[in-house]
Amino acid sequence: MAGRWQRLDKGQLIKWTVYSLLIVNWGYYFFEELYISSHVLRQGGTFLEWTEEFATTIDNFAWFGLLFMFELETYVLDESMEKKSVRWSVHGMRLVCYLFLAHTVYARVNSMVDVLVVDPSPGINSLCQLADQEISFGENYRYEIITGKNCTALSDDTEFYMLEPSVVTDSAGFELEKKHVYFDFQDAIMWLLVVWAIELAVWLQNRNITGGPLMVVSHAARAGYVVLFAHAVFWVWAGHWVWAWDQFLWIAGFWAIEHNVSEWREEIIEEKEELTA
Repeated sequence: MAGRWQRLDKGQLIKWTVYSLLIVNWGYYFFEELYISSHVLRQGGTFLEWTEEFATTIDNFAWFGLLFMFELETYVLDESMEKKSVRWSVHGMRLVCYLFLAHTVYARVNSMVDVLVVDPSPGINSLCQLADQEISFGENYRYEIITGKNCTALSDDTEFYMLEPSVVTDSAGFELEKKHVYFDFQDAIMWLLVVWAIELAVWLQNRNITGGPLMVVSHAARAGYVVLFAHAVFWVWAGHWVWAWDQFLWIAGFWAIEHNVSEWREEIIEEKEELTA
């Protein structure tokens, strides 16, 4: 057993453990968004409104696709990528994933715009006015249907905002909702910048380029990881520990790809030095 453990590639074990944990989180997000949509879209909605409510589930599906396509190109396939059919298949799948991620950006922008244009609801100064009407009080992505028994306990505010036809929140909930939609939008954009930096590095190394201004740009853009960690801190502050944990796992997953790219770069440099010698 000791001999087997010594022969085991520890880096690969950690990498695939991270990938497995991300799949578990994906299941968690699906059921969480199912719960949220049961309140937000209780009165029905269009196809796009439903896809917006499941934006994280769809988003994770696309990120899994990107992660595994990068894993294939930077670690698994190696020389097979020289074949046009293999290369175009991998790149084609990545393009499909980016189309799904474009939907995520659309959903985040839409959510942000929808929240920012909401005004206080006139004539509503107590939740008890909405009791037993199949309307939920929502705050920090937690929802409870308003009834005559709980209306006074949910909030004692006198100013309320209708986030959806079936969801209302108070002033504190509305301020937190604005923070959430802003961070969600910023997170979607920052992840795209980080993955495009990896794309640039892979594109350069496919052409045996290991330095120069574009490679510097690809390294500089990865400073976005700092911003992504800041988003995780915000979610911890907001009480969403699973979201922060998921952020950490995704960063670890793409750091594994970064490690693949670095090893690949070292191989290219060694080959160049051998040719020069």
